[in-house]
Amino acid sequence: MHRNPFFIDPMQFLTLFSPLHIVKSRFFVYFLFNICTFFYTFFYFQGLKMPRVKTVFSKVYSVPRRPFEKERLDQELKLIGEFGLRNKREVWRVKLTLANIRKAARQLLTLEEKDPKRLFEGNALLRRLVRIGVLTEDKMKLDYVLGLRVEDFLERRLQTQVFKLGLAKSIHHARVLIRQRHIRVRRQVVNIPSFIVRLDSQKHIDFANNSSLAGGKPGRVKRRNAKKGTGGAAEEDED
Repeated sequence: MHRNPFFIDPMQFLTLFSPLHIVKSRFFVYFLFNICTFFYTFFYFQGLKMPRVKTVFSKVYSVPRRPFEKERLDQELKLIGEFGLRNKREVWRVKLTLANIRKAARQLLTLEEKDPKRLFEGNALLRRLVRIGVLTEDKMKLDYVLGLRVEDFLERRLQTQVFKLGLAKSIHHARVLIRQRHIRVRRQVVNIPSFIVRLDSQKHIDFANNSSLAGGKPGRVKRRNAKKGTGGAAEEDED
């Protein structure tokens, strides 16, 4: 009797896909091994998470809304030349700092004078401005904060203070000395020209102890010139 090739025996079909047959197959063993490996790796690395460093994405400077404004452009160029700034970003950075301080002062002025928030945060803001030398002690009021200018903050930069103390020949020379680590504030060498100097630290600005300008080891150019001078003197003695 001829058998139909497309005929499937129900018992044979059930036997082929029975749980016992599936377990014995190589595909099932390979599949089970991969699943176990995946879950083991997943739960293993879940307990070994790398520590995340929190970063602050606050704005450092704000670009002017009107890019071509003659009065503002002239003012920025004047500030750059007077205080020896590198670019306009340094001006915009100070402007944003001043804007944030004014904003905080305006918000506190809307509260009542006896309000606890105004008393606490207002005194903290005024003490900080007095500490860095922007305000004087006889002007410790929020109304005077609104009258601050950009020049008041630029005057407190380390670069400006080094020039005014006579440690540098010019405002640009002061920046070079700071960047080359010749200047210290108290015992700490500071190489940031925009460092804000506090009133109590102003009298402690001086040359670094290991600086060649303070009697330390001579610099590269001075050593080279001295070497050339000694070499020339030795040749003259031989002649």
